[in-house]
Amino acid sequence: MVWVTTTDRRGVLRAGAGLVAGGALTTGCSSTGAAQHSAASDAAPDAPSSASRAAAPAPRAFPRQPAQITHGPRDKPRVALTFHGQGDPALARALLTVAEKHGARLTVLAVGTWLDEHPEMARRILDGGHDLGNHTQRHLAVNALSETDARAEITGCADRLTRLTGSIGTWFRPSRAPTASPLVRRLARAAGYPHVLSYDVDSLDYTRPGATAVTRKVMAEVRDGSVVSLHFGYADTVAALPDVLDELDRRGLHAVTTTELLS
Repeated sequence: MVWVTTTDRRGVLRAGAGLVAGGALTTGCSSTGAAQHSAASDAAPDAPSSASRAAAPAPRAFPRQPAQITHGPRDKPRVALTFHGQGDPALARALLTVAEKHGARLTVLAVGTWLDEHPEMARRILDGGHDLGNHTQRHLAVNALSETDARAEITGCADRLTRLTGSIGTWFRPSRAPTASPLVRRLARAAGYPHVLSYDVDSLDYTRPGATAVTRKVMAEVRDGSVVSLHFGYADTVAALPDVLDELDRRGLHAVTTTELLS
């Protein structure tokens, strides 16, 4: 595993703090106190074709896992750090770089409108060895939508991912809820996702509690097989990640993609 130096860590902190000062934040996925994103155009902008590259991995079924997954095997020292993908791409790139310097691999559940605005991020995530999945098109409270609207949220993001990567993504996670309703689970399966990805550790980073609090919350609850919920778009999260990874390493826990966690 590669260690982040003090200089690296300070650079990330300074970059993150500067982005916060510039307002580069996004809302979290909690249903409490989070404003819904405005609707975006249904037409995605032109994006780099995936025809010249091999298609990204597609979803796969894990026969021993439930339809809604909250954690992986408890008998292996591995965890999945999963990120709700939206917000300023500079923060996202900084976070991915920190993870890669540590030899960690992440799972990113991207919002479709974010992919519309920053289509290059899809390949940046995949080229770093991370999982890329679907977090609905507009990050609305998907469990509260009608069947027609919920289906459109799921398939809209899946269409963006297919256009950019050749795959609908490896995972689906509902927006603005820790778990999917029976209807949303059914719609996700119909769209091609055998499982819905939930989590058993919520970092609460979207509440902006500070990097130390994010680290403390994660490390107080994480254990073998945990799936941790985190977010792009928050400088606290970027600043906390080196300490989270250092502490995971000290405990002998390896940060892997969700696909690796369950394989």
